[in-house]
Amino acid sequence: MATSTRVLELLGLLQNRRHWPGDELARRLGVSQRTLRRDVDGLQELGYPITTTRGTGGGYQLSAGAALPPLVLSEDEAAAIVMGLKEIASGAHPTPGDAALSAMAKIVQVLPVRIRHRIDSLRAVTIPVDGTGQRAIITDVASLTTVALACRDAETLEFTYRKRTGQVASRTIHPHRIVSVDNRLYLIAWDLDRGDWRTFRVDRIDNPRPTGKTFAPRRLPADDPVEHVRAQIRSMPARYQVHATVQAPAERVQDEIAHYGTAEPIDDTSCQVYIAADSLGWATFCIGVLEAPVVVHGPPEAIEYMRNWARRLTAGTSPGQRPAPGCLAGDR
Repeated sequence: MATSTRVLELLGLLQNRRHWPGDELARRLGVSQRTLRRDVDGLQELGYPITTTRGTGGGYQLSAGAALPPLVLSEDEAAAIVMGLKEIASGAHPTPGDAALSAMAKIVQVLPVRIRHRIDSLRAVTIPVDGTGQRAIITDVASLTTVALACRDAETLEFTYRKRTGQVASRTIHPHRIVSVDNRLYLIAWDLDRGDWRTFRVDRIDNPRPTGKTFAPRRLPADDPVEHVRAQIRSMPARYQVHATVQAPAERVQDEIAHYGTAEPIDDTSCQVYIAADSLGWATFCIGVLEAPVVVHGPPEAIEYMRNWARRLTAGTSPGQRPAPGCLAGDR
């Protein structure tokens, strides 16, 4: 293997694992310990922050440095790349979120503190989560990277979690996998206090702290992590249980509302639709795109919300007319 090729492979290995014992790293590269040390010295001279530890348990680790390695990225480029990867990891693009998250973790872990702070200041950047115009704040880069690296390194994590009710609780977990579902990031983890699998919304995780203790990863509770998260979401009690009758075949309606609701056939041409949702805007959107006659049975809040939607859209498409007072109340 050519020296330049070997050094690039060495850098890739250091980015893919938190700590490498020297003998194991030398074996992976097919070189002697002396050659390995020479290659590491060369990377250090280029500005790569590689920490070397001697003695029993010694090895090599790529850590945060005082400056970016020369001829790699400027501060503006680093900030732009991380924020772009952050959006991709959120599921807003067809590029695999796992790949974006892995790349972001590799970049952020070696950024100087000043650039991390600069990126962290952009935490209010949001992305659309549905057709209603609602937006969800994605967790800050530093927090997301900490969780991602803990998954990669199989390291026990502590954090404060904000429940949907507003309550705050401290959790200690074994993080296994971050997945993107419907433009949100979720963490699948083994909860040490509860002795069972739990799913956490990443944007509700505050102050994640690695403990330095590693664990043996368990087999995930399902073969498909995305479907597992969706099943967990469906099992949670929703704020609204919207019920409607739709004049369209149940099979067609089920295809259109996907996993967001259930269509039960009445006959060959009509069905009952049930949508459990925390957002009336999202339930309205799901029913509105069916392009079929519909009767909404409840709850009363959903009926009033949809009436306001209809008045607002009618007013907005009538030349010379202005929305009646209160038409936007249902959107608040």
